[in-house]
Amino acid sequence: MTYVIKENCIKCKTMDCVEVCPVDCFYEGKNMLVIHPEECIDCGVCEPECPQEAIVPDTDDAEDFAYWLNINTKYADKWPVITKKKDPPTDWEKYDHLKGYKEDKTNMLDPEPGTGNE
Repeated sequence: MTYVIKENCIKCKTMDCVEVCPVDCFYEGKNMLVIHPEECIDCGVCEPECPQEAIVPDTDDAEDFAYWLNINTKYADKWPVITKKKDPPTDWEKYDHLKGYKEDKTNMLDPEPGTGNE
């Protein structure tokens, strides 16, 4: 089906994943990336590229996956496409230790778009 990006990306956004995507299905928010689920071809090349382990397949925990599928779908339709890696936020390491803290990280999600390929 697809891959999605979860809370580990919020405030980290290292973007190691975007340049390996063969179909350019990554979209950039101010402090997170998302995958457009209707554009993802389920190739999986992005998953091992993410140092935060934020990218998961549809075989992940069903309830958690459904939650993040909704987030990815919502923002992929609002944010600009991103195909080129940029520098991560200067303070990304400060938030990297919060891997898996869904409530803490989700509250940090900024709904504003990023700049995309500008």
